[in-house]
Amino acid sequence: MTVLGTRALNRATLARQFLLDRADLPVLDAVAHLGGLQAQEPQEPFVGLWSRLRAFDPAVLSDLLTQRRVVRTHLMRRTVHLLTADDTVAWRARHDAMLRQRVLGVYRAELDGVDLDELAAAARAVMADDEPRSMTEIARALAERWPTPGPRALGEMVVAALVPMVQLPPRGLWRTRAGVRNVPLSSWLGREIDPPAVEGSDPVGQMLVRRYLAAFGPAATADLRAWCGLAGLPTAVSAMREELVTFRDERGRQLIDLPDAPRPDPDTPAPVRFLPAFDNAILGYHDRSRVVDDAHRGLSVAGERAVLVDGRVAATWSVEAGTVIVTPLGRLSRADRTEVAEQGRALASFLSDQESSQAQVAPPPGDAATLSVPSASVPGNQPDGATG
Repeated sequence: MTVLGTRALNRATLARQFLLDRADLPVLDAVAHLGGLQAQEPQEPFVGLWSRLRAFDPAVLSDLLTQRRVVRTHLMRRTVHLLTADDTVAWRARHDAMLRQRVLGVYRAELDGVDLDELAAAARAVMADDEPRSMTEIARALAERWPTPGPRALGEMVVAALVPMVQLPPRGLWRTRAGVRNVPLSSWLGREIDPPAVEGSDPVGQMLVRRYLAAFGPAATADLRAWCGLAGLPTAVSAMREELVTFRDERGRQLIDLPDAPRPDPDTPAPVRFLPAFDNAILGYHDRSRVVDDAHRGLSVAGERAVLVDGRVAATWSVEAGTVIVTPLGRLSRADRTEVAEQGRALASFLSDQESSQAQVAPPPGDAATLSVPSASVPGNQPDGATG
């Protein structure tokens, strides 16, 4: 069985995540290809798409949210994701059991004795008027019937698990700050979620396998589970064996893949890319060593924004007073520092709607030099040939 080295897996991930070359793709199609974007931090998906698409216009993503073609909802791993409406409708029922189990894992003691089906029915009755409500407001409406659990436990169980909900705009719109207001997914989209598959079949599971491999493969089934949080997908994989190819990684794990998916030459140059907090290019794997060193694995879980240099996490970034500040995790070459700074300037311009274009690369540990780039050198989000 062919062994794929870490660098080969890295380049495959970059290619499928549109991080090797920015894609000329409609925003809706990009969201669908990526299987959604992690979005508990509302502005982060805009950075994720800016790093992946040529000439990305953030207003387009905002319009897709207000037009109800893209939604913010709890799904993979019980976290808030930005997904196409079609994928949400198709995938939600397959995630129901996982969502319940994950909320119970946090609030099992508080929810002990609560009939979850009864709680779900009561929550649907509360939300039947289609009035947007915060999680706290929903919990308060249910507290008379269930006074013992705290409002956080009741609210999260309803909003994240029992009743498919969406978070309404203006939350998640470009450069907009707004609290979470929830309405049932069915009322927002005007259609119900697809029903569960008949027992013994798992068409949605097989769809998830294909979509995951197209955006993240080659990968092990443990990686697939880390992305979506679902158990039981090995059954779907087994049913698909004839349409998949297999490899091994350097750790001896078996990897599966789509036969015609891109697997670039490991020596393919990789440009600098800025990733948002909790980006699935890192979190979408159980074994993240293809993208980040084990020593820095915790950065992504902690919500640090990462900078990829030669395809790997080499720095973190933040924004202070309109300036993108890059903090290397180790020593960068002069060429890499220049490219990081230039791409940071382009990001600063994007984030500020061209009001600021300042970036600084902080010194690595043990160094005192800080690199800034003249403001005329990078006029925004240019094609990869201009910015690397």
